[in-house]
Amino acid sequence: MQHRGPSVVKSVFSGSRNSTALVSNPPFINPGPSINHPNTMDGLLLLKNIRDNSISAAFFDPQYRGIMDKMKYGNEGKRQVERALLNQMDDDSILQFMAEISRVLANSGHLFLWIDKFHLCQGITRWTESAELHIVDLVTWDKGRIGMGYRTRRKSEYLLILQKAPVRAKGIWTKHDIPDIWTEKIDTKAHPHQKPFGLQKALIESVSAENEYIIDPCAGSYSVLAACLAAGRNFIGSDLRPAITV
Repeated sequence: MQHRGPSVVKSVFSGSRNSTALVSNPPFINPGPSINHPNTMDGLLLLKNIRDNSISAAFFDPQYRGIMDKMKYGNEGKRQVERALLNQMDDDSILQFMAEISRVLANSGHLFLWIDKFHLCQGITRWTESAELHIVDLVTWDKGRIGMGYRTRRKSEYLLILQKAPVRAKGIWTKHDIPDIWTEKIDTKAHPHQKPFGLQKALIESVSAENEYIIDPCAGSYSVLAACLAAGRNFIGSDLRPAITV
């Protein structure tokens, strides 16, 4: 009888990455957009110009009214007014973005989706109807400052983590020191929707290797661009408004 020896149980944790992105340099169908620089254009048009399965991770901060429609205080400050002036997306637009993001992501690639507390409670099922994306985790961003609210006062935003099939962590997610409650204060905001540089950099480093591509089709302050440059990744992103970089 053949002796097989003791079985080895492999850890689900891994510090090395198995890339699944089909990288083209650059991954555009047609030339035009800049890499590692802001692009003033419609994010959906940008996504449609990206090849299938070529992006390691995406960040998406939909410009929905959400909490603004539910919270009408009458004493909104400058930042709330600036948010209201941004172009707002309806659900159909968000569905199109989600479908295109799913298409350009590599197999097992990640989408980091910013949501407010109402979408956290009510769900985003409709947004993922046409996308091959599965919810795998959630990070709460503690902004370090208190906001408004009829009952509890808002101090957090939520980053929903989705993954394109096949869903797996080993060989894809390489950093295991990221807490699910991340505290990072932004002292000076260049944009109403500015997001935490440190958290985004940590996530980028966890799910991609150097020189792989990260996309942000609604880039706002381009904090993801700054995080990509610091992490040695290639950034592709755009916004309808001219860049206000952090």
